[in-house]
Amino acid sequence: MKLIHIAFAGLLCLFAFAVSAVAADDNFITIQLKDGPVVIQLMPEVAPKHVAQIKTLIQKGEYDNVAFHRVIDGFMAQTGDVKFGNMSKGYDPQKAGTGSSDLPDIPAEFSKVPFTRGTVGMARAQDPNSANSQFFIMFGDGSFLNGQYTVVGKVVSGMELVDKIKRGEGQNGEVSNPDKMIKVTLGKK
Repeated sequence: MKLIHIAFAGLLCLFAFAVSAVAADDNFITIQLKDGPVVIQLMPEVAPKHVAQIKTLIQKGEYDNVAFHRVIDGFMAQTGDVKFGNMSKGYDPQKAGTGSSDLPDIPAEFSKVPFTRGTVGMARAQDPNSANSQFFIMFGDGSFLNGQYTVVGKVVSGMELVDKIKRGEGQNGEVSNPDKMIKVTLGKK
């Protein structure tokens, strides 16, 4: 009888470990680029509302095939316009970067987390409370963004693939024939 209790306790421990591993894995996303996967660790403790919105959009498949519409060398690569940036349905290069999702805008969640290489931040309009679906990945440090934009995560693998994203032309970094996020999933793939 004692052996059965020990075996049952062991199974409970394994189940608890598996559940916590799945929950922890939920705070990672994988973006499949043309050159391979990029894994981002989300920071729900820093920006819970923004992270929840990103997860919702991922679960709905909204980020799949969305263009990197604004890419500035040495600064950042911006994507996530699910309204005008989807390259397989409704892509509009003239409007890409001006759209969002059907979900409401999110109030700013500024933090002390600095914008450094690999940081993922939410894009927004002039209004600090206008972030919705668009985000950007930093190529380098951007301390001038600290406390002005919401940090949602950090690239933990594949930054060398982010570095290969096609750069834009002109001062605003608009990209003709842009690269895209082929598939975005929750978890590490």
